[in-house]
Amino acid sequence: MVRFNGVNHLAMATGDMDRTIRFWRDLLGMRLVAGLGQPGYRHYLFEIPPHDLIAFFEWRGIRPAAPKQHGRPMKGPFIFDHVSFGVESEDELWQLKDRLDAAGFPVSDMIDHGFIHSIYAFDPNGIPIEFSVDVPGADVRKEPAMRDAAPSSVTLEGSEPQPGKWPPVTKPTPASQRIVYPGAGSEIYHGKKK
Repeated sequence: MVRFNGVNHLAMATGDMDRTIRFWRDLLGMRLVAGLGQPGYRHYLFEIPPHDLIAFFEWRGIRPAAPKQHGRPMKGPFIFDHVSFGVESEDELWQLKDRLDAAGFPVSDMIDHGFIHSIYAFDPNGIPIEFSVDVPGADVRKEPAMRDAAPSSVTLEGSEPQPGKWPPVTKPTPASQRIVYPGAGSEIYHGKKK
């Protein structure tokens, strides 16, 4: 089984990279660690903790999304509800709430979800964001908890990955055919391709 080590990056879109930098770097304190660009296209990455990033593509004509209440059901085509960033302590969560409020960004009251306490806001692009702190002694990663009143049969199979539910790999890519092609970002470390 593949062992995941976190979220490498979340990729979002903005029509105003400067305002996005002000929010994510200067207000939230996430380091701006990489930037690619050319006229009409920019791609910047911010460090969340040492192993996770949030990326933004700047495209002309992108406008902030209309606010949608976090977790509120929708109908029709839909992809993304919100992203939650963890913080280390409840004091830091309150500090973040105060910073967002002082900067003029509407922020929710503190919400107790049992295993986390959270606040909710929107970035300048209308991206719904949550900030959460773990509640001591309530770790669903260590002790999964299912409280669904009507769980499906698939849910009742448990928290661990179930083997044999997908076809096995019968034609793995041979090492001699594992080619990595240059893409956007390779110029940061490899220079421009001619």
